[in-house]
Amino acid sequence: MAIEPMADSMLPYVRRVRFNTSSGEDIFFDAHGDVPAAFDFVNMQFFPDGTERLVKVGMYDFNAPREKQIQMKAGVMMWNTGDAQVPRSFCSESCLPGFRQSPRKGEPHCCFDCVPCPVGEISSMTDSINCWNCPEDHWPNARHTQCDPTTLQFLSFNEPLGTALSCLTSLLFLMALFFLGVFWRYHDTPIVKANNRGLSYLLLIALMLCFFSSFTFIGHPQRGTCMLRQNSFGVSFAISISTVLAKTITVTVAFNARDPGNRSSRWYGTRVTYGVVLVCSLVPILICTSWLLLKPPFPVKIQMGDTTILQCNEGSVLFFYLMLGYLGLLASVSFVVAFHARNLPQSFNEAKFLTFSMLVFLAVWVSFIPAYLSTQGKYMVAVEIFAILSSGSGLLGCIFIPKCYIILWRPDMNTRQRLMQRPALQLKIK
Repeated sequence: MAIEPMADSMLPYVRRVRFNTSSGEDIFFDAHGDVPAAFDFVNMQFFPDGTERLVKVGMYDFNAPREKQIQMKAGVMMWNTGDAQVPRSFCSESCLPGFRQSPRKGEPHCCFDCVPCPVGEISSMTDSINCWNCPEDHWPNARHTQCDPTTLQFLSFNEPLGTALSCLTSLLFLMALFFLGVFWRYHDTPIVKANNRGLSYLLLIALMLCFFSSFTFIGHPQRGTCMLRQNSFGVSFAISISTVLAKTITVTVAFNARDPGNRSSRWYGTRVTYGVVLVCSLVPILICTSWLLLKPPFPVKIQMGDTTILQCNEGSVLFFYLMLGYLGLLASVSFVVAFHARNLPQSFNEAKFLTFSMLVFLAVWVSFIPAYLSTQGKYMVAVEIFAILSSGSGLLGCIFIPKCYIILWRPDMNTRQRLMQRPALQLKIK
């Protein structure tokens, strides 16, 4: 009982004891009263001749710097497997980068399977437990070990498809401008007057706007171009088809007004024709205005593997198909009216060309919808541009090429007598 107080009283003195042994080893006591020591690690090794021996394979020295306190001799230790290869403490091989560990059910946690990282994820370390998603606009490489920037896809002016469509658009725009110049230059000739030159000017300008709207579909999608592209093409085509309808009505009324006692002549005039264009064009303008105010289109990014597709979200699919539906209805009405007027005398019969132009327009846009829905990315945009150019060139070619041919290469047919000759003969036959 008296030893414990004595030990407590001696402990402060013992802690200050420090001396060197005959071998030069420094002996002292640490704060816990323990003697820091140096140890040798020995390994019992058995040799083929049946002998055994303790072999020093390392040492522990408390007085050495912390990073050198434990020193081992690589390749000297002999394990119970009979060689110097360090035995594995896991029952599974290490998982390389690009894989993750998946624990085996019912087995120790050191037993696992190496599972490849799923699509869009990577692991950059050995024996990774989890895989990580790549940041936006990045995609894993083939080994799923790192994230690489994705390839941006949109219809560019610099790629062959965008360049070809741009050149075709420019050519059709210049062609419409050329026809407008021809009609303006020969505005006093009978064939220009007979086909209502005011409506012809308006139709050519509307077609030029249609072609020009194709440029808004090419290039990096921006908020401004996304809002402009569908609305500009919709309004310009509505004006074009409305003008065709007005021209068809003008041809029909003008010929029927020649019959004695026909009351339709009182309705024939400039106000009626331009009123038709104004009323029919007002509907898509209201649709597009509501579209822009309520749910305007905007640019979006769509991740498709290692490609990021840049395109315009229409904002409201309802407004988009409502506009297409109205254009289809207006074109159908124009086609029906022109079709019924196709048998008018040839000198007045612009209705035949108008009928064929509306037939081309309807055929293009009927085939456009399934093609548009079955594509995506820049090819979806290319399909719509092709539909715009095809239908616009159909109107331009069917209506104006025959007239410009007569104006420029057959001036003998561009006379009032020639235009009035055939109707007179047909009236006599009747």
